[in-house]
Amino acid sequence: MRKVKLSVNINKLATIRNSRGGNNPDILKYAKLIENYGADGITVHPRPDQRHIRDEDVMKLSELVRGEFNVEGYPDERFLQLVEKAKPAQVTLVPDPPGVLTSNTGWDTIYNQRFLQEVVKRLHEGGMRVSLFLNPEPGLVESAASTGAERIELYTESFASHYMNSPQDSIQKYKETAIAAEKVGLGINAGHDLSLENLKFFAGNIPRLLEVSIGHALVCDALEYGMQNTVKLYLRQLED
Repeated sequence: MRKVKLSVNINKLATIRNSRGGNNPDILKYAKLIENYGADGITVHPRPDQRHIRDEDVMKLSELVRGEFNVEGYPDERFLQLVEKAKPAQVTLVPDPPGVLTSNTGWDTIYNQRFLQEVVKRLHEGGMRVSLFLNPEPGLVESAASTGAERIELYTESFASHYMNSPQDSIQKYKETAIAAEKVGLGINAGHDLSLENLKFFAGNIPRLLEVSIGHALVCDALEYGMQNTVKLYLRQLED
């Protein structure tokens, strides 16, 4: 039995496509295949420089994805207009400046509370669920809830970096943050550097975990095991 959903981030496939021009790999084809292999949804993170997922990809995927379509990004006007057109099931707000290589921190939901409240309200008016990218800091949970967002996405880079040295120490702050989130009614997602090596431990130790978003490690594993086998291996890690 599996309670935690797997959303596969296909940014890396778009990076490969863009490196040579053309349409190989075809990310629309792979999005369909990944869902057929059992994934619960597709995640993308369109950046302003369009270096992997492009705005046109988002629009095409919005019509194609049968499960949950999750679009991540910094909520500037360009991004907000894009998701208002695409209307994904979930929008994950990430505090990325334009030139950052990859997401590297969560929101300061105290300092950015008013800004996030306005953004969340706008996205709700478009019928989208909102999740906030958050560091494992219990003290930020109450202010996250006050924005009106339905979920947080725990930024798991720190957990992944320290997991091999001390699994229990690496998970502790995440547990505390998840417990705080549950108390204020926030759903819990997670993502960044989760892998076949650490996913089962993470999912088994975070109460009420709803969804994980995994891209880089999954695509790397697919080079060795094939995409179909890899998706099934990740789903197996999420079984109770």
